[in-house]
Amino acid sequence: MTEAPRAVVEMRDISVVFPGVKALDGVDFTLRAGEVHTLMGENGAGKSTLIKALTGVYAISGGTIVVEGRERVFRSTADAQAAGISTVYQEVNLCTNLSVGENVMLGHEVRRLGRIDWRATHREAARHLAALRVDIDTHSALGSHSIALQQLVAISRAMVTDARVLVLDEPTSSLDRGEVEQLFAVVRDLRDRGVAILFVTHFLDQVYEISDRLTVLRNGRLIGEHLAADLPRGELISQMIGRELDELEAISRAAERTVDRTAAPVLRATGVGRKGVLEPVDVEVYDGEVVGIAGLLGSGRTELVRLLYGADRPDTGETEVRGAPARITNPRHAIDRRIAFSSEDRRAEGVIGDLTVAENMVLGVQAQRGALRKIGKAEQDAIVAEYMTALGIRPADPHALLRNLSGGNQQKVLLARWLATAPQLLILDEPTRGIDVGAKADIQRKVAELSAQGLAVVFISSELEEVVRISQRIAVMRDRRKISELDAIGIHVDDLVDVIAQESPLHTAETTPSHQKPETTPSHKKPENAA
Repeated sequence: MTEAPRAVVEMRDISVVFPGVKALDGVDFTLRAGEVHTLMGENGAGKSTLIKALTGVYAISGGTIVVEGRERVFRSTADAQAAGISTVYQEVNLCTNLSVGENVMLGHEVRRLGRIDWRATHREAARHLAALRVDIDTHSALGSHSIALQQLVAISRAMVTDARVLVLDEPTSSLDRGEVEQLFAVVRDLRDRGVAILFVTHFLDQVYEISDRLTVLRNGRLIGEHLAADLPRGELISQMIGRELDELEAISRAAERTVDRTAAPVLRATGVGRKGVLEPVDVEVYDGEVVGIAGLLGSGRTELVRLLYGADRPDTGETEVRGAPARITNPRHAIDRRIAFSSEDRRAEGVIGDLTVAENMVLGVQAQRGALRKIGKAEQDAIVAEYMTALGIRPADPHALLRNLSGGNQQKVLLARWLATAPQLLILDEPTRGIDVGAKADIQRKVAELSAQGLAVVFISSELEEVVRISQRIAVMRDRRKISELDAIGIHVDDLVDVIAQESPLHTAETTPSHQKPETTPSHKKPENAA
């Protein structure tokens, strides 16, 4: 039996307690030299808290941290860095107005006679970058480079101190496939040099591509540690969410139902477009129907729904709501017609972190009524209690500041805001981006329930499995135009990928009304086990 690699970090019986919340409860965690160890769990499971305990952001309430055989007490991030632990965060924490070399060597510049020797500093920066196989002009402005290269610069900066532990917190969230491969090549090089790497991501394919070992947390507790090769994907998902894949299969089965399209659609958009932004598009959404919008980044998905909602003003086309002409050129027009829109940019256009959970939830209802008709406390309490329970928002504290909730729970609060307005059409743009598989399942299940109850939904996700799982019809976008419309019942993700990649649609031309389209036999079944 092969002996396990040497432990660099041992966290034993770690507890972290905040007022009224036990974020970590007796967790054990070990990082080994020359391994990529991925920390898994749904939002709120304790991943971020464990990382912050290791990197000195949070003081532990109980337990011990041992680094290279020596017990440590981290009172700050500087303490953790001094112990050889460096972190690269999801949002690159660099100075884009400075040069690449200045960023790499920030705080570690070469000095001679009390002054910075910039020539020597840039030589050192180039040497550290070369160690990661990065060939770049160190005098160039960091902001002129891609996010992927900025990530590599951040890693190079972290390794200037010869870190023995590298924490990568969601480093691939903004990268395309080629950039991910470039990053992973660097990660593997560091691993082969003996660095212990703690990796966090929500992308399951990447987990199995890069990980040597997995640790699963749930509700602040350790569920298990496994070699990645020994843990099947389905078992991993079950451990993370605490429930079997039957729930995801049930969501898929719930979507496989007939939608009544004999009455006027809730929304019919004909030739809606905007010059230079989106070619004219036709869209119909009926009561109880989920219409998925599928396509690659830049295909026009978001541009389409923003025009439907009036967040951007269309310059062509006509819109009807339940058969009556409707002028929707700004969000106020949409709200007046009970159309709700959840933006893909949750931080900038959705949640307000400095307000409480309750205040965020009732914003939509207040917007409907206007500033002069304030919502009474009893009504506000009833709205908040209903949706905190219905959506399983954690912690169940309406007075908590929203910024202190996990991403998945923030997304649930945003969904609650719009459901409280009793919409007849709900437009969701990337509602599960950047959240864990458990929260994704919760949101998918709620969308399926709402559509079964008669709500019309437009759903965008870059994860095609989600679009296929919960939709009855799918509009396929490419190059900022609609290229096809598919009956989603019974199709497989591979079918959808084929349509996106090729001109020929699977079913029929988009000009044929969806309820008159002939049936076809798909080559695959609808996926039942993707998260």
